Amino acid sequence: MRVAIASDHAGFAAKELLKVYLAGLGHAVEDFGCSSAESCDYPDFIAPAAEAVAAGKCERGIVLGGSGNGEAMAANKVPGIRAAVVTDDFTAEMARRHNDANVASFGARVLSAERIQRLAAIFLDTSFEGGRHVRRIEKIAALEKRRGT
Repeated sequence: MRVAIASDHAGFAAKELLKVYLAGLGHAVEDFGCSSAESCDYPDFIAPAAEAVAAGKCERGIVLGGSGNGEAMAANKVPGIRAAVVTDDFTAEMARRHNDANVASFGARVLSAERIQRLAAIFLDTSFEGGRHVRRIEKIAALEKRRGT
């Protein structure tokens, strides 16, 4: 799977480890930055990663920051993105199975790098269940079109 990845300075170290881990699982990883632990503004890196997912250039995205909240908010401003803050096995699985999330957001100040790797693998390995959840995803898309966000 082709995976877009991006972080801010707080998520940089975990992102670098995650890239190696995902490549070891056979994923093609495209890194949208940042490129160091020096303070930076996360929307500058998260938006291009989310845009690559929305355009179909990457099948999924993973973004990282201190808490993961701002990164999810930035990614969700890109039409077609459904980014979920993932904190445990259940949220990793349900983000995909029920919400068809295409971007996972992780807090590197909340979770260890090893935990992020495990949760990223669950997120990437889980399929969308479809069924009754399709109509809900369609309603989210309709809101996005109506509100222009």
